[in-house]
Amino acid sequence: MRLNAKQIAAYTGGQFLVDPIDPSALMTGITWDSREVQPDWLYVALPGERVDGHNFVEAALRAGARGVLVMQPPVRSALLLAREMGAAVIEVANTTSAITDLAREWRGHLHGRVVALTGSVGKTTTKNLLRDVCAAAGTVVATKANQNNELGVPRTLLAADPETATVVVEMGMRGQGQITELTDFVRPDWGLVTNVGESHIELLGSRENIARAKAELFAALPAGTGHAFLNAADDFAAFCAQQARLAERAVAVTAFDGSPQAEAHFATLEEAGVVLANRVWAEEVSLDEEGRPHFMLCAAGFSEGGSLERTPCALALQGAHNVANACAAAAVGRARGLMLPVIARALAGSVPESGRQEMVVARDGFVVINDAYNASPDSMRASLATFAAMTVNGRRIAVLGDMGELGDFADACHRGVGEAAAAAPLDQLVCVGSLAALIAEGAEAAGMDPARIVRAHTVADVLEELDGRLESGDAVLVKASHFMELNRVVEGLVS
Repeated sequence: MRLNAKQIAAYTGGQFLVDPIDPSALMTGITWDSREVQPDWLYVALPGERVDGHNFVEAALRAGARGVLVMQPPVRSALLLAREMGAAVIEVANTTSAITDLAREWRGHLHGRVVALTGSVGKTTTKNLLRDVCAAAGTVVATKANQNNELGVPRTLLAADPETATVVVEMGMRGQGQITELTDFVRPDWGLVTNVGESHIELLGSRENIARAKAELFAALPAGTGHAFLNAADDFAAFCAQQARLAERAVAVTAFDGSPQAEAHFATLEEAGVVLANRVWAEEVSLDEEGRPHFMLCAAGFSEGGSLERTPCALALQGAHNVANACAAAAVGRARGLMLPVIARALAGSVPESGRQEMVVARDGFVVINDAYNASPDSMRASLATFAAMTVNGRRIAVLGDMGELGDFADACHRGVGEAAAAAPLDQLVCVGSLAALIAEGAEAAGMDPARIVRAHTVADVLEELDGRLESGDAVLVKASHFMELNRVVEGLVS
């Protein structure tokens, strides 16, 4: 972002409460957290139920903010400080909307390619892989962590410069129309849907409705120049393409697939009327003793004559499910003109974020797989499969907690995870929370020995069960939805 105070006021419909000493001076960053403010940034005072950003205007100014957006005049001392420091104070009707207004206008300044992605599972991991692949083609700005909502998405655009080669925007979705609201100002050139799963089924009622919501991303791609990236292994891929009328609007389609049935999946898409420009897939997939995939990365249709391209690839990420995420990133990278060996090197260098299958070795020699950032039925099953594929010399223990946003499907989904846990080679299953008690029920009903199942209510219960009893060679998987705060289990075990 490079905007001066006059531009910011014009773009947001704001009025100056304090004029800047230098109207041409540029603001080069934006935040609504006064602790993040850096010199020459814009601070946005957001109202909140517990904390009101207007109370931190002075702190932001003292940290070097060149401008402040407010919804009401700050206290007199803050106005005097702004005048003393030459900073602008701009009053707008709604500071949250003002962030979107700025992003909408700033989008017109960006010359690079904007790639947006969404999906039920694997969004953030795929975004990180995509970021690292695209970095081989030039400068990249990507969504930080999982800031994929109505505040994080505009902030991602505002973090880019006009010269940024690729902007990777992760988009979350909780209901119909929300992706459309985001794409309205993001205006993506390319779009990718990782998959259609059961996340947010509480609000949308069915996977078909979830697919309709995800397809809003493809529908926003520009006719004639847009490019859609479809997961060929997803049973709603063709539905999404048809919902967005990709063929009618001459939007190019690249399919990716990380499963052994790639060729059959590609054929199924084509039989459904999806015209594939090219494709990326994996062959010869295997997992090492820590569950990290090794495979042959393949592509066809990109080079003149459509010849087959193949190169070996290995991931630092765990789990066979990450092969599909890697193929998704590779598909975008190959469409950007990168050759497969370059893409494979970028994929190999991409490391997991904290809380997403992060392997932590405790002082006592046991291993904790921290996958406590989020969970859905699909990601639970994938995480259990990855855990099962790891080489573990000692005991294998899974600590699983509640999954949120499943509504009327919650009971069945948790019992289904229990069935998957019973099929995994677990020495002990610890279920944390009221819904996770249904995981225990499902596991027991599927034949797991009740003596190996522990029902816990709190983090303290889990730590009491495990702390001091783990030995070198043991491995503990910790996974649940974020609100369960099972990261505290990880911290308690390894501290």
